[in-house]
Amino acid sequence: MNVLVLGSKGQLGRELCRVFGDGAKVIGADLPELDITDRATVAALVASASPGLVINAAAYTDVEGAEDNREAAFAVNETGARVVAGAARAAGVPVVYYSTDYVFFDAQDEELTPDDPVMPRGVYAESKAAGEEATRSANPEHFIIRTAWLYGPGGNNFVEKILRAAAARPAVKVVQDEIGSPTHTFDVAEATRALCNTTAYGTYHAVNSGQCSRFEFTREIFRLAGIDTPLFPCTAAEFPMKAPRPNYSVLCTRKLTRACGYVMRPWQQALAHYIQRRKQAS
Repeated sequence: MNVLVLGSKGQLGRELCRVFGDGAKVIGADLPELDITDRATVAALVASASPGLVINAAAYTDVEGAEDNREAAFAVNETGARVVAGAARAAGVPVVYYSTDYVFFDAQDEELTPDDPVMPRGVYAESKAAGEEATRSANPEHFIIRTAWLYGPGGNNFVEKILRAAAARPAVKVVQDEIGSPTHTFDVAEATRALCNTTAYGTYHAVNSGQCSRFEFTREIFRLAGIDTPLFPCTAAEFPMKAPRPNYSVLCTRKLTRACGYVMRPWQQALAHYIQRRKQAS
């Protein structure tokens, strides 16, 4: 089976190409050659690839930038999602769309299920929630996969940013009042493959199990990487941002496991795997 991965140059896209490449022919496409908002271009690509599955890993992910670029964020995350899902439906194949924990806001210390009502705040969150709806309406054979705090090889993610900060600063301060589930792209890609081997279409959560604060996450990063830069907790209020962020957004993955049998491993194990991969790559 051919698998078409859009957004193949991103940290998740690269991981998807690697995972699906073990057993299928993967066709990857990304900017600048591909603009997912261009209906004719996407339709032509899908027709030429003859895929059995279309994975839309292309996204506008600049959370802060989205506040000043609403039109651009919605163009990619909503319009692009509708175009890709529609092209997949025209070809008679399923589509995968990735969303985010940011579609939830003001959760009260309970794991969020895929069926909980979304409450997006901020342009990025609103555009991703709109992309979910666009995908659902354009192709009934869809897998919408929400993930969170994503990091993977080659990405400009939280892990890499915090490691650079530790190398450049005499001390590092990290917020302790944002709680979530750090997630390795490796696990999301593996979960996606397991889910796409079923026809259990719908909305799912794929995050590494457990929860922690950004501060606790950083402390474990430092421990695994052997970093002794002083680390101090702070509050989100000390680092005001344009875009609002949920204080608590732990996602429940039981629906994913019931559908395909894949169990998301603890975030500590996934992070250790990532740090090991970094060391091997260098």
